Amino acid sequence: MTQHEGSARHDDQPPPAPETEDTGLADVDRPEGPISAAIIAAGIGAFALGLFTTLAEASTDVADWLQWNDRVGPLSGKTLMAVIVWLVSWAVLHLALRNKPRETGRALTVALVLIALGVLGTFPTFFQLFAPE
Repeated sequence: MTQHEGSARHDDQPPPAPETEDTGLADVDRPEGPISAAIIAAGIGAFALGLFTTLAEASTDVADWLQWNDRVGPLSGKTLMAVIVWLVSWAVLHLALRNKPRETGRALTVALVLIALGVLGTFPTFFQLFAPE
């Protein structure tokens, strides 16, 4: 008889669960607020890009202000301002939502609406409606 034959288990018995130290961490749900903050901030950043694109088309003063690099034109200011808005909104929302338990479903809905509006603001057929005659 080999060593393994004597210690063989019957197939109908599950192996015992490993013993773990009870730290209480498994029972605590982590708040989803920081995740929600990141999701909503992405939507805000996309909306900001659409807004800056539309504003630059509607006003030559805004377009001139957003022209931070002559070779790139107003696109340089539009994208950098959108990134700044995204980062600031992410930080503010993280602080505001950091202890909220369940927010991701609502956050996704808000972000998708903001992204859709941001994409709309970058379409030429939309932003050219605001161009001065």
